[in-house]
Order: sequence, then structure tokens, then C-alpha cells
Amino acid sequence: MHNFPIEPTQDSLSFFIVFMSHHIEPRSVKSYLSGLVQQLEPDFPSIREIRSSSLITKVLKGCMKLKSKPIRRKEALTIADLRYLDEKYRHRQSHDDLLFVALIFSGFFGLLRLGDMTFPDDPNIREWRKISRRSSLLVERSQFSFLLPTHKADKFFEGNKVLIHAFDSNSIDPMPVFIRYLSSRDLLFPAVSPLWLTSEGTVPTRSFFMTRFHLFFSKLYGGASMRAGGATYLATLGTSSKVIRAIGRWSSEAWELYIRLHPTLLHALLHHRR
Repeated sequence: MHNFPIEPTQDSLSFFIVFMSHHIEPRSVKSYLSGLVQQLEPDFPSIREIRSSSLITKVLKGCMKLKSKPIRRKEALTIADLRYLDEKYRHRQSHDDLLFVALIFSGFFGLLRLGDMTFPDDPNIREWRKISRRSSLLVERSQFSFLLPTHKADKFFEGNKVLIHAFDSNSIDPMPVFIRYLSSRDLLFPAVSPLWLTSEGTVPTRSFFMTRFHLFFSKLYGGASMRAGGATYLATLGTSSKVIRAIGRWSSEAWELYIRLHPTLLHALLHHRR
């Protein structure tokens, strides 16, 4: 298009970054570069060295400052939000209502991603290997657990055991909410494998959840609000970073992005509890 030589250079790669940053999100350009390096390296071995050069790093950083849009994180759910939902749905008998509340409580207390419990709306990207099975569920007196076959951070498809119980004696208990759903599920579909099922006997989709979710919460909240709320609440209880990271199955320190409290306020809460 621009009559540049085929051989990649620092100049041509930097021009590419600036050109693309005027049309798409610069963070996506960074991902594009990784794909380009992988595709061009067999024919142009120097491409990886060029990508790592000081010029390319600075150009990319500059474009992200000039053209990138701020990341809008979703607000975190709180214990008060769970109490409100529990009061609203406590006496409802609809199976889909019971499922919806069980998903929220499980996502909050188990630090689960919405994708760990639901299918994507696009049938082409649904993966049955990620669906938790009813046969893996173990219900005990004050807690329940099930196997999460695989998740975003599980690179080897080994799976993780998710164990859910109340965080402390003063918090709301997720057990009654889950038991009400489980009783309805086993009555309707005793021989169906997936743990999470709608009244139609299908795995709930993201739109199934979000349609009901936004009846109570604004667009400032989303699927990540449960996981962010659970992580934030654990932090206010004085839970160590290693434990939060393990519960949420994070493979890095990325879990800190989910904490929705200012560091100064969080420090004051932890100090007060100690």
C-alpha cells in the first residue's frame, strides 16, 4: 500500500504501529505485533530483534498514551447486594430464578468467572470440556464443592476443585441458596450431566445471566462483578494475597486488579481488624 520494501525494518514496523493506532485500539496493535513476529520469523529471522528494539518499544508506548482509551472496570458486588438479592428471590419457586441467584452466590464466594458457569452466546466457541458436572458435586453440612474441569488460567486442562462456604460467621450463607437450586435441578433433570441447567435443560448462556442481572444492577456492573466482589471482600477480611490468588485460581498477580478499594482504605481496614 505504501511502497515500503518487503524486508521489515525498525522504520517500517514503527510506521505500521502509528498507522494502525489511528484505526484500532493500540493495545490490539501490540497483539498484532506478536502475530506478525510469529508469521514472519521463518522468512525474516531479524524480525524478533526489531520488535524488541528501543524504537519500537517507545513508539508503541507513545501510541498507547496518545490513542488508547481508558480501561473501564466493572464495579464489584458487595455482601449488601447479595442480601438484597436473597430477600428478593428467597420465596420464588421458578427454577430459572433459583439458578440465577445460585450463579451469583457461587461466583462471589468461589471467585468464579462468569464463563466458568455459563456458555458463550456464540455456539461456535462453546467448549463442553469447561462444563462442571453434577457427578463432581459434593455437598457437606456447611459447604459444597465441585470440579471446575478447566478455566482461563488452566494451561494443562488439569482442572481445579472449587469449594464454597461462607467467608465468616457474620456474612450471608451461600448454602441455602445453592441447596434450593440443587433440589429444583435434581427434581427436573436427575439424569442430566451439567451442574448448571436452565428450566429447558440446557447450560445457561451469558445472555441468560446478564438479562436477569441488569434488572437489578446498572451497566456499571457486569460478569466480572462477582469475582471482583469476592476478591475485594476477602481482602477486607485480612486474607493473605497468596490465599486470594489460590482461591481465585490466578496464575499471576493479576488478581490485584480485581480489588476495588483504594490501597490507603484497604490498609486502614486490615489494620483495624488486626
